[in-house]
Amino acid sequence: MPRFVTDSRPTRAQHPLTEFYREEFKKHHQCLQRQRPYYSESAITDVEVALVRIMGQLEQLCSKDNADQVVSSLLKKFDVVTGLSAWSDPEQTH
Repeated sequence: MPRFVTDSRPTRAQHPLTEFYREEFKKHHQCLQRQRPYYSESAITDVEVALVRIMGQLEQLCSKDNADQVVSSLLKKFDVVTGLSAWSDPEQTH
């Protein structure tokens, strides 16, 4: 069972857009982990593999002219699985 691991080694300065999207994908992973009891281990593994792959290619994806469209599309696809956009942070509601 693969675990979602982020690289904590210092790297060259990354573009703020890349970091923004990296945080968004991390949020989807955290949401997926909270829903682990509701999905098969195979489904969790498949999504985690996809997340790791995208995170590994994020800088390349963000360097493309259509980066916003490509990465936004990927985030929407993960949202179908995690439902993250439907979750609300109680601290953010008024």
